[in-house]
Amino acid sequence: MMANEEILICAAEAVLEGGKGVRFPVTAGGDDATGFVVRYGGQAYAYLNRCAHVPIELDWAEGEFFESSGLYLMCSTHGAVYVPESGHCAGGPCKGGRLRPIAVVERDQQLYWQPDDYVRPARA
Repeated sequence: MMANEEILICAAEAVLEGGKGVRFPVTAGGDDATGFVVRYGGQAYAYLNRCAHVPIELDWAEGEFFESSGLYLMCSTHGAVYVPESGHCAGGPCKGGRLRPIAVVERDQQLYWQPDDYVRPARA
């Protein structure tokens, strides 16, 4: 595996500012999981779709990660809120926790993610 491997997520235009995120399959620590990418402040951010409080997915409906104001990412189960730029918990039961970031690259109107030691491509 190349160190700078990039895996296509979607077209960049599919991820709108403060709008729905796009989920993508990953393997995290050997388990099947999903990542997600959102856009905030013009920038794309990707995280493992796993709450820092309890390891469950955040979105309450597919791709719905932002709370109503569009300023924070929110876990639908316990209401933990996260800062989109850093993944740090801003309130709720996971105080002091953070989402697991996934490196994301935006190039040629496409979004790609980069595997690391923990988050790997999904098994086929």
